[in-house]
Amino acid sequence: MSYLTDTTEGVQHLLMGNEAIARGALEAGISVASGYPGTPSSEIIENLARVASPGNLYVEWSTNEKVALEVSAAASFAGLRALCVMKQNGVNVASDFLLHLASSGTRGGIVLVPCDDPGALSSVNEGESRYFARLLEIPLLEPADFQEAKDMVKWAFELSEAIKNVVMVRSVTRLSHASGNVIFGALPVSKRLPAFKYHGSLLDPDCGPIISLLPGMPESKHTPQQGKIREAAQLFEQTPFNAYEGPKNPELLIVACSVASLYGREAIHLLGLESRVGILKVGTTWPLPQQFLKKNLSKTKEVLFIEEVFPFLEEQVKILAAEGVSEIGMKVFYGKHSGHIPSVGELNPDIIIDALSKLLGLKYRAVPKSLAGKVEEATKACVVPPRELSFCPGCPHRASYWSIHNALELDGREGFVCGDIGCYTLGMLACGFNAVKTLHSMGSGTGIASGFGKLKPFGLKQPVLAVCGDSTFFHTAMPALVNAIHHQSPFTLVILDNRGTAMTGFQSHPGLPVNAMGEEMPAIAIDEICRAMGASVEIKDPFDVEETQISLNRLMESQYGVHVLILRQACALSPERKTGKKYEMLVDEAVCVGENCGCNRLCTRIFRCPGLVWNKEKASARIDEVICAGCGVCSDICPAGAITRREKV
Repeated sequence: MSYLTDTTEGVQHLLMGNEAIARGALEAGISVASGYPGTPSSEIIENLARVASPGNLYVEWSTNEKVALEVSAAASFAGLRALCVMKQNGVNVASDFLLHLASSGTRGGIVLVPCDDPGALSSVNEGESRYFARLLEIPLLEPADFQEAKDMVKWAFELSEAIKNVVMVRSVTRLSHASGNVIFGALPVSKRLPAFKYHGSLLDPDCGPIISLLPGMPESKHTPQQGKIREAAQLFEQTPFNAYEGPKNPELLIVACSVASLYGREAIHLLGLESRVGILKVGTTWPLPQQFLKKNLSKTKEVLFIEEVFPFLEEQVKILAAEGVSEIGMKVFYGKHSGHIPSVGELNPDIIIDALSKLLGLKYRAVPKSLAGKVEEATKACVVPPRELSFCPGCPHRASYWSIHNALELDGREGFVCGDIGCYTLGMLACGFNAVKTLHSMGSGTGIASGFGKLKPFGLKQPVLAVCGDSTFFHTAMPALVNAIHHQSPFTLVILDNRGTAMTGFQSHPGLPVNAMGEEMPAIAIDEICRAMGASVEIKDPFDVEETQISLNRLMESQYGVHVLILRQACALSPERKTGKKYEMLVDEAVCVGENCGCNRLCTRIFRCPGLVWNKEKASARIDEVICAGCGVCSDICPAGAITRREKV
């Protein structure tokens, strides 16, 4: 049994932040959980999927985030509680339906958990989701630690049912992926029975049909929606998730939210400023608890805001202070706008210490000079091999991009690749031979290629390719492919099918014969979908470099229609390939002349598989048997034939 389903009330467990969020949803009595995998959010659904059977839950990895929210909304409409999970970029995908859901309102509690990624540690951007809460007029909560993550999610379901609307609980990477002690509450002993009621009037939120705005009648839904926000603001005045800690009249007041409040507390402690600086932790960041904030802002004349990433809280509090200046007096504000807090990237205690030192005229060095010097000396003594972002040993994407790069070079018309989101995003770097030239949101590679293809009449002669993964194909590439086929846009879509959502942990998608809960499901064949749409389709193994390159060059010669090339090979880290190596790879040192060969170390200098190492002493390449995946591709790329493969028995 998972510790997440421990029924002992008051027991304490060490939980990752995402596990704490999952436990909070279980304590709230959810029946449905849906989402789309994306770091740093993925572990929430994964943990709920593991307890789906004993917890009587339905858990799914949906095709994309919009569908995930629609699945959870259906549960809410039937009176059940539902959790919907995604990373920050996913809220953009879900926003169309989210706009309508906020308008129509909900029945059973529904909580949307976006996990943002300040610093873009595992993302192509650090855009955040908080602005959607204000834009769509739904409540926003931000837990500051692991206990709050659990407690706040549970309370968010109560809030959702109190105001009959979706509630957003935002996490960030350092909360989602760090761990801390969490005291458990009680688990519900029974679940609700679903029933969708629709026989009431159009405007009856409990018994009528579920609809968004009626054309030309915004007051029928929009006015009540704004009333819900005002109701939430009143509830926020009393919640324990907003708290002040510090002297009665501080010289400086820190206003913080999320994990930034922990950085602030640590900075105050390290500087010994407990008697001079207060910290106001705001857990309900939209709508603001105005009376609570005014009361605490009145205690000081100077305010420092710390939050990640954008000045969301800072700007809202400044508006509040301007409107209430007669009550709280004039204030001096510091934060991102003043330059005391950086406007990009993650925060940490040292950044807050630096800001406080400047504002209060303090001299503080986080590390003593003597220790800093010793660390620097020790670092110089260590010989650490340089490492760069790269595909894993035996990754099929490296082989795919090798063929794509060579095919484009052989074609000679300066063709290019429109990229997409996944492990294969690295195709824009040296490990992917710099093949990818555009990179935006999921599915955009196909859509942009579709647009480039229609530029042929204007004189564009360059061949256009797009790449997308198997999970991305189902997520958002399908509509773009439909558009391209319908408009007869000539380009080649290369689907890098590595048999799972590999980048985020091999979560299932519709192309696999299993769902999030491990149940057998019908796999949807990508090649059959593409053929049904009207595209020509070929399937190749990217480890067969020669055949793959021949196909690419032939398809690029075509001047008409969309061609789909599926390069199918399981990820090197997938369970099916981790069971053993297909080949034992060997280097004949007598044949490998390395730098003296015409290839000038092609294998280790250009192909760069981490399983290939240059031996300086012997002036020869060698195989690192520890990490070599035995894919055999390096034997095909060695022009001297020095690398050979032997099939393992």
